[in-house]
Amino acid sequence: MNRFKIFAVAALGLALVCPGRSGAEVQQAQPAAKASSQQDTAEYEKRLAKIKVDIDRLNGKILEEKRKEKTILSSLDQIGFTKSLIRNEQALLNIQLEKNRLELRAIKESIPELEATLEQEKQALVRVIVTLYKFGSLSFVRFVFQAEDLKVLLGETKNLSVLASSEERMIAEYRKNLTDLGQAEASLKTKEQEIGSLILRAAAKKTELEVEEKKDRALVEQIRTNQKTYEQTIDELSIRARELQLLIQKFEKQEWEIPFPFVPFYEKKGKLPWPVGANRILASFGLQRHPQFNTVTMNNGIEISPAKDNLEIHSVHAGKVVFADYFQGYGNLLIIDHGMTYYSLYGHCAKFLVQKGDIVKAAQPVAEAGDTGSLVGVSLYFEIRYKTKPLDPLQWLARR
Repeated sequence: MNRFKIFAVAALGLALVCPGRSGAEVQQAQPAAKASSQQDTAEYEKRLAKIKVDIDRLNGKILEEKRKEKTILSSLDQIGFTKSLIRNEQALLNIQLEKNRLELRAIKESIPELEATLEQEKQALVRVIVTLYKFGSLSFVRFVFQAEDLKVLLGETKNLSVLASSEERMIAEYRKNLTDLGQAEASLKTKEQEIGSLILRAAAKKTELEVEEKKDRALVEQIRTNQKTYEQTIDELSIRARELQLLIQKFEKQEWEIPFPFVPFYEKKGKLPWPVGANRILASFGLQRHPQFNTVTMNNGIEISPAKDNLEIHSVHAGKVVFADYFQGYGNLLIIDHGMTYYSLYGHCAKFLVQKGDIVKAAQPVAEAGDTGSLVGVSLYFEIRYKTKPLDPLQWLARR
């Protein structure tokens, strides 16, 4: 009798301390939704791991540039690497922000479900204990005589036995869900604080990038307006162009088997698709005279200003990626071997969408246009070569 009273008081106390907020029925768990959430989290982790690798690589390149003899190109490289580093750090923060918002949404969705579960468990617990209390006040003999027939008697005694045996389990489950609700509410607060911190850090990175952009513009302006600096830059670029020539000579000796029906590159002359949605040509192929310093330089390719709303770079023909790395003077450089010693080169890339050794199809996205190693801002430096000889890309690309 006393034991039943204690449980009744406990149940009523729980009902007063933790009233249900919605009174709604319990929402059933949705395993498919939870699995989807876990899959999303795993995808975020994969993206975060990839960006962290890029950040480590860029930190290494910045350190390497600091150790080198300072030149105009090395100064540009250091600024470029720092800008790329900050952009990667921004991307990392954005992914962390997305991940936290996903987790925040999951926590917010779990709280009403926990509240509804607690409300139902509370009501069930009160009913169980009230029932036990009610029948506990009667003697077993009176209960037997009040039963209408044997079937009712057996049914009621069985039900009371089940209720009595389950009361401790129900209280334990109620307490567990009550703890889970408290943890969910604490997690909600923590996630909101983390998101606020990430937003502040992202704003700080934006300021850092603006500082580096300002440095970049100042150095490029100096190259354009100071003849000594300009001539020094041209000399350094000439050295890098010769080194690129030697690199392509190595590719000539490397044979590879074409794994698909092959259309010879030379048959596509004048018909090749443009590598980017061109806005305008910033620099033409061939000899170029500087309007102020009256110096003459040779352009082995063309500089293309891409459409602002589409920076995606596409391969102009099927082939194999033989180089995908940073090359001083050209920024992030992609070289595709199209067979029969024809090559296309894509410089100033912001990032690569393929890697060395990949087989690519015509018009396949291979990179995104950027400003690495560029003196003209976001652009694509594009070359076509036969063996090591540069060819005028405008004679090979389809007319617009």
